[in-house]
Amino acid sequence: VQLQASGGGLVQAGGSLRLSCAASGSTDVMGWFRQAAGRERDLVSAISWTGGSTYYANSVKGRFTISRDNAKNTVYLQMNSLKPEDTAVYYCAARIYSGSIYTREYDYWGQGTLVTVSS
Repeated sequence: VQLQASGGGLVQAGGSLRLSCAASGSTDVMGWFRQAAGRERDLVSAISWTGGSTYYANSVKGRFTISRDNAKNTVYLQMNSLKPEDTAVYYCAARIYSGSIYTREYDYWGQGTLVTVSS
């Protein structure tokens, strides 16, 4: 499975961006990670295959929304009220087999898309 992430860019604080990640095949749990300069890659959000279960890191709760369209094999991350500390490279990831939305173990990774939030 190949993952193609898009939607990153430069935005002012308080602004919004929507990231998309298109998979070349069917997937189960999908997630978004981010890695800021000099920091470890962190799980930001994840969603189950049905979309009925979601996970958000405390730092993005209430501002980010994850969703998916299984007909298009695509997962989205709507990011609102962006802050400078959200600046990072965002990676989408996918599991092929069923797993927890809280896992950090994924089978496939996208190439990353840079989000820069200016103050």
